[in-house]
Amino acid sequence: MKFGLRIPSLKKRIAARTSVMRILRHRLGLNAPRGWGWLTDPKRALYNRIYNRTTRSCLILLVGFGGITLGLTIFLLNLYH
Repeated sequence: MKFGLRIPSLKKRIAARTSVMRILRHRLGLNAPRGWGWLTDPKRALYNRIYNRTTRSCLILLVGFGGITLGLTIFLLNLYH
C-alpha cells in the first residue's frame, strides 16, 4: 500500500481509458451504478478506499501553493487600501 503523494502517469492514464474490457463494458451497457463497487469486486473496492484516503495527488501542491500566494497577495493589497 502506498502512502504519501501519487505521481500521475500519462502511460497508465491512456492505458486505462483505451483497454478492450472497458470499451466492451461501455458498448454493451454493463456498467454498475456508482457506489456499487462493493457488490462487483469487494476486494478492489476496499483497496481503493484505503488507497484514496492514505495518498494525495501531487497536483494538490500546485493548488496549495497557488492558494497561499493568492491569499497573501489579496491580504497585502488590502493592507494598502
